[in-house]
Amino acid sequence: MPGSGAGEPAIFARGLVKRFGEVVAVGGLDLDVPPGACYAFLGPNGAGKSTSIGLLTGLFPPDAGVARIAGIDLRASPLEARRRIGVVPEELALFERMSGGDYLVFCGRMYGLAAGEARERATELLDRTDLAERQRSLIADYSKGMRRRLALAAALIHRPEVVFLDEPFEGIDVLAGQVVRSLVEMLNRAGVTVLLTTHVLEIADRLATHAGFLQRGRLVASGTVAALKERYRAATLDQVFRACVDATREEEAQLSWYR
Repeated sequence: MPGSGAGEPAIFARGLVKRFGEVVAVGGLDLDVPPGACYAFLGPNGAGKSTSIGLLTGLFPPDAGVARIAGIDLRASPLEARRRIGVVPEELALFERMSGGDYLVFCGRMYGLAAGEARERATELLDRTDLAERQRSLIADYSKGMRRRLALAAALIHRPEVVFLDEPFEGIDVLAGQVVRSLVEMLNRAGVTVLLTTHVLEIADRLATHAGFLQRGRLVASGTVAALKERYRAATLDQVFRACVDATREEEAQLSWYR
């Protein structure tokens, strides 16, 4: 696989920093996600999860640090790195006046697929996302769950090696949630690396092989789910979350009198 050296993490970051004015959104992120992992990127609101995904997908440049996707440096070869990536952001931006089927073909063509291959992939993904019966409907008429499923199909149209899902279960119905979970499990079985954020820790517990906990723009704990549970003597990721994030909050509170 081009760009992937032996033992190279699928997602690699060292010292990533992003500031917005005086606010440090990400403060020195170090991350190693092995190929084929389903990595749950967890933390409270405002911890820097979405900003970190923006840095790791080339949405905006870091103020410091380096990031590599499948061995490709995001700064040195941004287009090559982005070809390896599929992204479903929390806030979707879809072409409302296109049909779902036409939108997927358009996305495939934008990624360089031949017309026939783009149509074939679109048909397959519409079926897998349970959208085949609505493929001729305008996206403007889709429900929130349907839009989320379509966005996921668009992210997978070019067979990316690494997929980023930012709050894929936010505000969707049970059917859409089941479809998304099944697709994540399928990707994991196929060896695709998935990094997802979610506030539904029960879902992360079922899907994730690895997890990392972000607090105030820095990683406070990371590892396999099994190792994290053993380290914090926890039965669930929710208990790990409370242990490592609450401990960080307590430490910061103890220091706040000096600031």
